[in-house]
Amino acid sequence: MPGVIPYLIRAYCDWIEDNSLTPYLLVNTVIAGVIVPKELDANGKIVLNISSSAAVNRNITNETISFKARFQGKSHEIIVPCDAVLSIYAQESGEGMMFDNTKKGSEKKGKKPSLTILN
Repeated sequence: MPGVIPYLIRAYCDWIEDNSLTPYLLVNTVIAGVIVPKELDANGKIVLNISSSAAVNRNITNETISFKARFQGKSHEIIVPCDAVLSIYAQESGEGMMFDNTKKGSEKKGKKPSLTILN
């Protein structure tokens, strides 16, 4: 079963744009599969405007976010695995959500989830 992060990214992107704001992603560029202009990478991170007006042919699947965008006048194909997204937020207000993608590593190592009964 796919994780919840791609669904939250799509929902927040829609919510942000429905409120006439601009959705931005903070991306960890050291994650395998991230394709962004390397000259704009700042210490392993990049902020991307994924608004429908800036991201041509934007496609958010359960695995990746892909689109075409212009940087410094040059068109680039952008691919961001959902695991590389650190947050999505509205540029104007800062409202959004941060993601903790580090838990995935511990789950892969065989660590089982723990449950607690609440009264």
